Amino acid sequence: MNWETKITQMTGVKLPLIMGAFAVIGRAEFASAFSNAGGLGIITALNYPKIEDFRTELENMLLLTDKPFGINFTITPPYLLKKRSGRTQESYYDFLKLAIDMGVKVFTTSAYKASKLGTRIKEAGCYWFHKCATMKHAIATEKAGADAVTLVGLEGTGFKNPVQNTTLVNITMARRLLSLPIIAAGGIGDARGFLGALAMGADAVCLGSSIIATKESLASKNWKDQILNQDIFDEKYYKKIFHLELKDSPIASMAIGHIEEILPLKTFIDRLINTSEQILKSWGFRSSKFSTL
Repeated sequence: MNWETKITQMTGVKLPLIMGAFAVIGRAEFASAFSNAGGLGIITALNYPKIEDFRTELENMLLLTDKPFGINFTITPPYLLKKRSGRTQESYYDFLKLAIDMGVKVFTTSAYKASKLGTRIKEAGCYWFHKCATMKHAIATEKAGADAVTLVGLEGTGFKNPVQNTTLVNITMARRLLSLPIIAAGGIGDARGFLGALAMGADAVCLGSSIIATKESLASKNWKDQILNQDIFDEKYYKKIFHLELKDSPIASMAIGHIEEILPLKTFIDRLINTSEQILKSWGFRSSKFSTL
């Protein structure tokens, strides 16, 4: 089955799937496996303190895949820069130019507003996707000129916002309030979650925690084992996710409730898509193309 959305059109990928931006493990080996499986692999620039290391990684990525991929720029909020080291928009300008010169067309930004960086991305004729946790920030992102917005539900991981909503509320309301393409994130880890997100109005799904325990993931064995053994209905885990206690913990999102074994990334994605197609057929869908256009 062919999958067609505004995001597949922009990025040139086969499937409306985007890899999450990972600190530490968001590198070429992992990202290329995602791209080769049909999605948009993401290299996280934060993992490279020196531009020479970043160049080497991009060169490695181009050897590992001939498929589209993107670069994430994680912007540290100003109040956190005073407490710890981080990256500002300005610190990424040279990284952006290098990536553009090497043929990258899609850039994602996250953590803090990135309008200056986004402007440079668009001036270069590339696509800018920004990740938000709230509808207020998503609306501001559209006004700033982003080409797409990733909305992260409360079920997800990472820093939480006190007024963050669930993925269900985020995506259905975003479809009413926004005109730009929407990427759903937060708690999505199987075929029904993938199809549900598209039905709610998303143009693609961002996979993060659900792929940490895949074979190509650079996560440690202990991290993968923790994911496989985590009971998502455990009260302590639940509180960390939904009671804003997560903060900067590496704990995975509730998407891991669907993960039962360590699989090659392509096998994981193939299963997700094949199961999605089987579900669609059971609902009476007979077309060879699934389009949200």
